[in-house]
Amino acid sequence: MITRRQFALTAAASAAIASASPVLAYEVAPKFRPQQVRIKQDLAPGQILILPRAHFLYYVNAPGQAIRYGVGVGKAGLEFTGDAVIQVKKEWPTWRPTEDMISRDPGSYGKFKDNDYVQPGGPTNPLGARALYLFQNGRDTFFRIHGTTAPESIGQSVSSGCIRMINEHVMDLYQRVPLGTPVKVI
Repeated sequence: MITRRQFALTAAASAAIASASPVLAYEVAPKFRPQQVRIKQDLAPGQILILPRAHFLYYVNAPGQAIRYGVGVGKAGLEFTGDAVIQVKKEWPTWRPTEDMISRDPGSYGKFKDNDYVQPGGPTNPLGARALYLFQNGRDTFFRIHGTTAPESIGQSVSSGCIRMINEHVMDLYQRVPLGTPVKVI
């Protein structure tokens, strides 16, 4: 016999899953699904190469071989370029927009103005299921490779600069890359 407590817990879990299911149910275009591809031989295994204009991230996993993932990237003028290192990795990260983001779009980020509110991690957090934090010379760039609550943005240039991935894809990449992984965005 089911108890009232079991019923309430089951109902709460079902509601949480249902609210997250639109993100899980999105079908990304075939070209943006992870796939093994050939890549230039001179790229060392263990590095990440991001080509924002093509909307692809490559994780080099063997000489001349990489896993290619589709990504969403920063709007014109907000994109990151250059070399970085993954210095922090987080599962279900917390998030707070930068002060520049709050100033640029107070309509979207007004609840963060003039306070220290940080959005907890979880299915509704804009950083999604995982985040890889990009650093240069030991300093946080405030750019991330992360999951998303907007999977339809994969293949587009719409973010405030970060590299977005489907949550399942960033979870796969997250478990493949150690701290110290070099990242080149060109």
